[in-house]
Amino acid sequence: MDALCGSKFWDSNLSVHTDSPDLTPCFQNSLLAWAPCFYLWAALPGYLLYREYHCGGYIVLSRLSRLKTVSGVLLWCVSWADLFYSFHGLVHGGAPAPIFFVTPLVVGITMLLATLLIQYDRLRGVQSSGVLIIFWFLCVVCAIVPFRSRILLAMAKNPCPELSAGFLSRLCFWWFTKMAILGYRRPLEEQDLWSLKEEDCSQNVVHGLLEAWKKLQKTTARHKTAVSSGKRVSGEDEMLLGGRRRPQQPSFLWALLVTFRSSLLISICLKVAQDLLSFVNPQLLSILISFISNPTAPTWWGFLVAGLMFACSMMQTLILQQFYHFVFAKALKLRLAIIGVIYRKALVISNSAKRESPVGEIVNLMSTDAQRFMDLAPFLNLVVSVPLQIILAMYFLWQNLGPSILAGVALMVLLIPLNGAVAMKMRAFQAEQMKFKDSRIKLMNEILAGIKVLKLYAWEPSFLEKVEGIREDELRLLRKSAYLQAISTFTWVCTPVLVTLTTLGVYVSVDPDNVLDAEKAFVSVSLFNILKIPLNMLPQLISSLIQTSVSLKRIQHFLSQDELDPQCVERKIITPGYAVTIHNGTFTWAQDLPPTLHSLDIQVPKGALVAVVGPVGCGKSSLVSALLGEMEKLEGTVCVKGSVAYVPQQAWIQNCTLQENVLFGRALDPKRYHRALEACALLADLEMLPGGDQTEIGEKGINLSGGQRQRVSLARAVYSEADLFLLDDPLSAVDSHVAKHIFDQVIGPEGVLAGKTRVLVTHSISFLPQMDIIIVLADGQVSEVGSYPDLLGRNGSFANFLCNYAPEEDKESLKEDSRPALESTEDEELLLIEDTLSNHTDLTDNEPVLYEVQKQFMRQLSVMSSEGEGQGRPVPRRRLGSAEKALQAAEAKARGALIQEEKAAMGTVKLSVFWDYAKAMGLYTTVAICVLYPCQTAAAIGANVWLSAWTNEAMVDSRQNNTSMRLGVYAALGVLQGILVMLAAVTLTVGSVHAARSLHQALLHNKMRSPQSFFDTTPSGRILNRFSKDIYVIDEVLAPTILMLLNSFYNSLATLVVIVASTPLFTVVTLPLGIFYVLMQRFYVATSRQLKRLESISRSPIYSHFSETVTGSSVIRAYGRSQDFQAISDAKVDANQRSCYAHIASNRWLGVQVEFVGNCVVFFAALFAVIGRNSLSPGLVGLSVSYALQITLTLNWMIRMMSDLEANIVAVERVKEYSKTETEAPWVVEGSRPPAGWPLKGEVEFRNYSVRYRPGLELVLKNLSLRVRGGEKVGIVGRTGAGKSSMTLCLFRILEAAEGEIRIDDLNVADIGLHDLRSQLTIIPQDPILFSASLRTNLDPFGHYSEEDIWRALELSHLHSFVSSQPAGLEFQCSEGGENLSVGQRQLVCLARALLRKSRILVLDEATAAIDLETDDFIQAIIRTQFESCTVLTIAHRLNTIMDYTRVLVLDKGTIAEFDSPANLIAARGIFYGMARDAGLA
Repeated sequence: MDALCGSKFWDSNLSVHTDSPDLTPCFQNSLLAWAPCFYLWAALPGYLLYREYHCGGYIVLSRLSRLKTVSGVLLWCVSWADLFYSFHGLVHGGAPAPIFFVTPLVVGITMLLATLLIQYDRLRGVQSSGVLIIFWFLCVVCAIVPFRSRILLAMAKNPCPELSAGFLSRLCFWWFTKMAILGYRRPLEEQDLWSLKEEDCSQNVVHGLLEAWKKLQKTTARHKTAVSSGKRVSGEDEMLLGGRRRPQQPSFLWALLVTFRSSLLISICLKVAQDLLSFVNPQLLSILISFISNPTAPTWWGFLVAGLMFACSMMQTLILQQFYHFVFAKALKLRLAIIGVIYRKALVISNSAKRESPVGEIVNLMSTDAQRFMDLAPFLNLVVSVPLQIILAMYFLWQNLGPSILAGVALMVLLIPLNGAVAMKMRAFQAEQMKFKDSRIKLMNEILAGIKVLKLYAWEPSFLEKVEGIREDELRLLRKSAYLQAISTFTWVCTPVLVTLTTLGVYVSVDPDNVLDAEKAFVSVSLFNILKIPLNMLPQLISSLIQTSVSLKRIQHFLSQDELDPQCVERKIITPGYAVTIHNGTFTWAQDLPPTLHSLDIQVPKGALVAVVGPVGCGKSSLVSALLGEMEKLEGTVCVKGSVAYVPQQAWIQNCTLQENVLFGRALDPKRYHRALEACALLADLEMLPGGDQTEIGEKGINLSGGQRQRVSLARAVYSEADLFLLDDPLSAVDSHVAKHIFDQVIGPEGVLAGKTRVLVTHSISFLPQMDIIIVLADGQVSEVGSYPDLLGRNGSFANFLCNYAPEEDKESLKEDSRPALESTEDEELLLIEDTLSNHTDLTDNEPVLYEVQKQFMRQLSVMSSEGEGQGRPVPRRRLGSAEKALQAAEAKARGALIQEEKAAMGTVKLSVFWDYAKAMGLYTTVAICVLYPCQTAAAIGANVWLSAWTNEAMVDSRQNNTSMRLGVYAALGVLQGILVMLAAVTLTVGSVHAARSLHQALLHNKMRSPQSFFDTTPSGRILNRFSKDIYVIDEVLAPTILMLLNSFYNSLATLVVIVASTPLFTVVTLPLGIFYVLMQRFYVATSRQLKRLESISRSPIYSHFSETVTGSSVIRAYGRSQDFQAISDAKVDANQRSCYAHIASNRWLGVQVEFVGNCVVFFAALFAVIGRNSLSPGLVGLSVSYALQITLTLNWMIRMMSDLEANIVAVERVKEYSKTETEAPWVVEGSRPPAGWPLKGEVEFRNYSVRYRPGLELVLKNLSLRVRGGEKVGIVGRTGAGKSSMTLCLFRILEAAEGEIRIDDLNVADIGLHDLRSQLTIIPQDPILFSASLRTNLDPFGHYSEEDIWRALELSHLHSFVSSQPAGLEFQCSEGGENLSVGQRQLVCLARALLRKSRILVLDEATAAIDLETDDFIQAIIRTQFESCTVLTIAHRLNTIMDYTRVLVLDKGTIAEFDSPANLIAARGIFYGMARDAGLA
């Protein structure tokens, strides 16, 4: 049914678990519509049979019978109208679901049957038919639900007034006036925006393009197959391929053209109509000058010409605005379609393709490249419009000046190769610049993902240098490109002047009888001004085409990338009794890489509990990925039966509530939900959280500890009630007693998943005796398979491994195959409750209601990403009941959610923002630009006044003298104008590149120095938006906008000066027109600015969600939620479209109002010329009216550019905002640097040390006083939330002291710079993070160490064999996030880093949790030998790793509970004893 409707048939969340139940559109259009029809057709045979034998005679045709029959026929017509409407949608590029054809057909035939039955009953003498009454009753009942749905939809929506507007309102865009007034009165908010029209919604638009693209892909595949086999290609395929003979890959451009072809044709028709009208006014000007020249002509002629000029200008305005509205609305749909297609592709892209297209690059495709298509759309019609305008202009010029215009045409033709060469060069620069931009965004994305690691290792300068290096290359190309643009501008400004000069020069030179009078000169100037528009637009068209062709290639390349093969895993046919089978399976991550897994033969019976074990890098996680279909299958078969739930090794958490993370799109079943939370030990966490399960989880789960994230991920799987559970080492991130609880309650033979098939990757040997099957992997192959006793009895490598690493107490029980357990269930429950309740006080306690909320949140959350199991304390997204008091509401609002909503600034952009940009450009540069523009305008006016005087000379004596002098001065003024324009463009270029550099530099330097708390509370998408979209605006949009604003401002000023000088009477209308213009400008700018800001705000969530989706794509696919995530993305894009559409409408509304002012200027200039005909020369009238004809465009552009500047300068405001955020302490304090070789001994002392997340909160660590002697090995343990990780973060000054101090070798760490401190400490963090660079760079970004040192470190960290087996060796490229290495291997790389630094103090933050026991043992041995003389502080999950340490520190609720040697602590039988007992060590 879902396939028939193209949407879900049933949705419990919509119909059952809601306060306002409704049925899905699919249910309403299918079952609900069909129910009465089924009833009538089912009852028909019996009814007809009954009536055959029970005839009551004949009834005369009454009025009631006629009315019934007419009603039936009308309903039948309505059904057929529905059907034809669906066909209409299909013909016009839509893609209605099959249900929209089936239902009208079924209902229509049934209505016809009912109508015929009415007459049949009459003929059989039936007064009232029971069958028909029931049928009509069912029809009414079944229609109530859709009727109610439509009412609810209409109430929920804020429909666009355009839909209900009348003809004149649509024509003049008056329907927008209400929003313009609202925007002027108060800043617009999201709820003020209109709903999108049905056909403009993402779902419909994306579907159309996707269909065209898929059809093209299939056609290309068929074509390739036919060509390779030597067959003839079918005519239809050839047509679809656009007549191309041998396509290498399908053309995305062709798919776009197929989808939007009708829109393109309509827009071309509108533009052609406007172009034809633009040539009417020069002809009317010619008549007006003739009228002025002829004193005997009747005055009404003049008034008629002035009126016709106004009418023609208004028609031109209305058609042009309709054209722009249509084009920009379609351009929006085009961008929306491209974003949707890219998103859908990103969900199915293969892993090898993902290496080529990292997140940053794909975000760029969605932001910059899709935007380029939208920017091109209005220029695209120029392909037809420009030649048409040039041909018409040439025709009328020929009529006016004869063959002399060929000289001008020749000049234009000669300039084409020059501009072609410039355009080609610009294209090359553009492509290269995009590569640098991609690299920069990709690197920034990685920096933001691994910022904590950079801070802990003090690596910021190295990455800062990398980003700045890429940025310099980017700016170098930007500068070159801008210089070429300046040359292009110079040629285009000079072209009309030179063409006019050449044409008029040749005209007066070839024949002495050719006299240049006002009519010839100014009609020609008007025609050349019309010609100037297409010639000026041509470079923009070429530039846009160049940029878009680069973007097209990038998008096409991405869309043509390999996809995961959905047939890789067989889901329908499987050997009976088995849930998973792999036969001779060989798998690789990419075709160009050697196989990761080979010759696998695995069979997993239904309901079995299977463990997958083996050393680091042996392919355990790869096996899980192969079962999910995430790897490329080289040979063999994989069969998986039933639905799948997947828990990845690194939990993937969404930025939504905890409940939404667990439900993951499924309907809420309270009992099942409670059971899942209870089994995953999350209930106690919920009691601790102020918002319970409505607590908002930050991006990437930053406000949960590693263990909590893993348990939420596990609860998601448990709630899904799937058939097969793939669990990739979920127990490594949790404490040992929590792992025990989860195994017993969830995974084990008596857990909630008992009876389900479970495949568990694990390093924990204590659970192995309870497994049904154990699969032992080694080097990508299965080395042993069997039950626990079987493997132990074989005395193979697995048995030897067990004997070496199983705890002594377990060995006996292992042999007996009994299960080690806690002393009692009550004891276990007590541990879990104590574990959670030892966390800090609820955030809402003792909290003042109003207090610089944002700063508090940043400080409070500064360490949430690493505070240990259950440590982070998120803030709820409160759902308030109506009975709650206003104070509670205010408190909840003040506390807010964890991730602060991105605020849209209100009101006018402050002048300080413009001043900031001017300073960034350089004040001398700004002054130079302000001087050069008036000068070039003065030169242009001078040239035209000179021309006017020249034509008047002809009036005096009907011939002209000094032709050469006249031409010489005109040429000099024209060339001077061109030179000044070029100088202004070059100056602006230099300034804008300087501004781009300094603003990016300030942003980058500030972000690198921002405290960790900033990154914990700010989504990376929001920061990336600053580095991608906003920097793009500063780089490439602001300078051209300023250029066009200055041009249009000085052109408008010049026009007014010329008209007032020619006809002083014009000053009378200047004031009212000026007031109307300013009023429109005020209404427009206030509304437009806020719409632009709302668009900016609604854009960030698109990229944040996309980033999140790409990261968790394997989880999304495993749970089969791709469709739902597409719908979420569509909803976010639609929200963005709403503000975009309103902004487009505002521009059109403005266009009509402002061009009305311009048309009035034309009218009054002509009218006053007619009134003052006796005192005016034709030359002055020509000058005045020809200038007036230009003002319509310049006035419109001036407001548009002012608004665009204000909208785009918001990018400077946003970048500045993030360039001034609070920074951490200085990296280096010059007057207080530690002595060389510090710390020599490695003594660490905490003196009365206390720390809190932020002022007003409870202390996390309270009066800690302890001394660790140099060379001591100290283990740090404690229940969840005891402050273990906080302590290490304080050591690195990620958290700053509230009171007290930390001293290392008797030096107060607060007195020295952060880098002097952090570079002398070494940490192996909990989450191993690698960057997409060579392995060498990941180990030694500064290049401080020799190759021998690096190989030695790799050898000690057991990575030597892996690295030496790689062809690239140390230059082996790690993918983004180190995804081409297993988690264990990544942890070993972190160990290698520590071995290289060899500092006196080493901190291990649960560093070996993701590593098997054997490797863990190696690491512990390395730490004992290589760091023998160093001070080692270890936060441990596995207590066996710290049992031989000098001392163990037990923390409880932020204070020291116990601190002594392990033996003494066990003897004391305190907290540590209890933990050791749980782990089987005491």
